[in-house]
Amino acid sequence: MRELDPNNKKHVLFTLFFATLYLSTFTFGGGYVIVTLLKDKFVDHYHWIDEEEMLDLVAIAQSSPGAIAVNGAIVVGYKLCGIPGVFVSVLGAILPPMVILSVISLFYQAFSTNPYISAVLSGMSAGVGAVIASVVWDMGSGVVKTHDWINMVIMVISFCISYFLNVNVVIIIIAVAVFGLIRTLGNEKGWWKK
Repeated sequence: MRELDPNNKKHVLFTLFFATLYLSTFTFGGGYVIVTLLKDKFVDHYHWIDEEEMLDLVAIAQSSPGAIAVNGAIVVGYKLCGIPGVFVSVLGAILPPMVILSVISLFYQAFSTNPYISAVLSGMSAGVGAVIASVVWDMGSGVVKTHDWINMVIMVISFCISYFLNVNVVIIIIAVAVFGLIRTLGNEKGWWKK
């Protein structure tokens, strides 16, 4: 991971704004699609965040209320530049959807009945499925790379009870958060070995 130069903060803020603006402009399919693009940009391209830390930031963004794209921008911006990074990254993340939705709302009637627009949206939904599968693969392989069998079991159990038993995701997040808190306290107090 490359250390950020405090004297170069203006350049980092500038890059952060245009990276989130770019990602937000060309991300279709919801917040989970932007997760893999954030990783690609800030972990693989700029090397400002390492992969394990990115998983933690994504977990925070997913478990916080609100749109995951904005939450992701908030946690990445705060990690990189503090409060100024939050403002810059959120501005970059919300400008494109705000402009696009404003234009669409003006011409909604024409867009909703246009067969070409419908065909484009259908094609994009197929691509979104592939990107979401990529996010699942990246995040799942990150958990497996830790070689922590408890995390792997939690991942499998969480998937199974969500998919097969239709348990609400909020309940799963709260249960896993409580388990993580107990596990962390247990490790710090020496109740059991890691």
